[in-house]
Amino acid sequence: MTQSVVVQVGQCGNQVGCRFWDLALREHSHVNKDGLYDEAISSFFRNVDTRRSDGGVHGVGSRIQHLKARAVLVDMEEGVVNGILHGPLREVFDSTQLLTDVSGSGNNWAVGYLTYGSAYRELILDKLRKAAEHCDCLQCFFLIHSMGGGTGSGLGTRVLSLLEDEFPDVCRIVTCMYPSAEDDVITSPYNSVLAMRELAEHADCVLPVENQSLLDIVNKINVMCHGGRPGWEIRRDSTVASGQGGLGGAEKPFDDMNNIVANLLLNMTSSARFEGSLNVDLSEIAMNLVPFPRLRFLVPSLTPLYTLADVNVPSRRLDQMFSDAFSKDHQLIRADPKHSLFLACALMVRGNVQVSDLRRNIQRLRPSLPFVSWNQEGWKTGLCSVPPVGHSHSLLALANNTCVKPVFMELRERFNKLYRKKAHLHHYLHVEGMEQSFFSEAAASLSSLIEEYHHLDVSSARLTPDVPRLCIAT
Repeated sequence: MTQSVVVQVGQCGNQVGCRFWDLALREHSHVNKDGLYDEAISSFFRNVDTRRSDGGVHGVGSRIQHLKARAVLVDMEEGVVNGILHGPLREVFDSTQLLTDVSGSGNNWAVGYLTYGSAYRELILDKLRKAAEHCDCLQCFFLIHSMGGGTGSGLGTRVLSLLEDEFPDVCRIVTCMYPSAEDDVITSPYNSVLAMRELAEHADCVLPVENQSLLDIVNKINVMCHGGRPGWEIRRDSTVASGQGGLGGAEKPFDDMNNIVANLLLNMTSSARFEGSLNVDLSEIAMNLVPFPRLRFLVPSLTPLYTLADVNVPSRRLDQMFSDAFSKDHQLIRADPKHSLFLACALMVRGNVQVSDLRRNIQRLRPSLPFVSWNQEGWKTGLCSVPPVGHSHSLLALANNTCVKPVFMELRERFNKLYRKKAHLHHYLHVEGMEQSFFSEAAASLSSLIEEYHHLDVSSARLTPDVPRLCIAT
């Protein structure tokens, strides 16, 4: 069994990470009834004996003593990490996994990337190495950060480049939260575009998530469960709820939104944690879904969405679940993949689902999903036998699709509105090592990325459909 390390950077990254660890512990406690440290738990947790001075580790098959997350927590403000250390999850982490400062990055990518990235480089590497040394077979680093803030975008992408330098053979999967157009951080377009260049160069896969999409989904769930719809009721004791009676304590702002991202990670890692008839190796995701070096942005969608809230809903029919995965209402960015071009797509299913069900639905949906001509069979599928808590089945779809192009074009336009006026530029140029060329090069990198997606769309439109074969009447 392989292990993975979660690296959570900045306020947003640590808040999402906190939800992930909370929900992962609940999921494993629901499945593991014997109290034994098994391979499933070992993929993301160590089993240590705190009574021993050397913190002795207990191997697979032993009784669970004290679980420690395979994680590194980084933030240049103390608030969120201190909240974790004084909350119900405090026993899951220790001081060797944490790195904080007090002053923050001031919503400035340059401060996060250059100032703190240089000042804390060796400390960050030391914590990453120690986390890696605790793994028998390190397979993947999961990096979680925001794109709009200074620490998340700047230090987050600096950590990404350190991971590539230090662990070039270990898969790097980034989950990053993009700010909405109404974001209250005025410099978020600068931070996002500067970070985009680093993601395109150093990540193996990027799972983009938009705050606005998360908010829309949460609002939709709230309307459904408070609208008196027959068969719907709020469950205050739900094991997948955000705050009612769970390890995470009292519900906090954005917990509902962060739960969606945490469940994305739970579903993505289910094959690494549990057995199934078609397990997916995490390194296979990049190998199968990223045909070109820079086109590594995979659009995630989840179904049913209602596993993410304290709501009891009628089960979705299996075939409907597959259809929902390609509906724009279930995408974690504002996009409609059914009307854009697929380069490849992964379907990661959990629960009581058969291979025949998977194949039947792919055949059913295939005519309505436009794939590039050279990869018509570009499906990667996985079946994990353990469903989410309280549900019979679920589906995570990861689509390498040109529908991300409008999202990136909108981000470029917001960047250009500021950059044309050179607004707020001086805050960045005052940072040691920061030059104006960073902005022009990042903008050029984003434009080049958009052009690559555009070229695929145009090339597909020019393709002449196959001429039907002549039928000879007899």
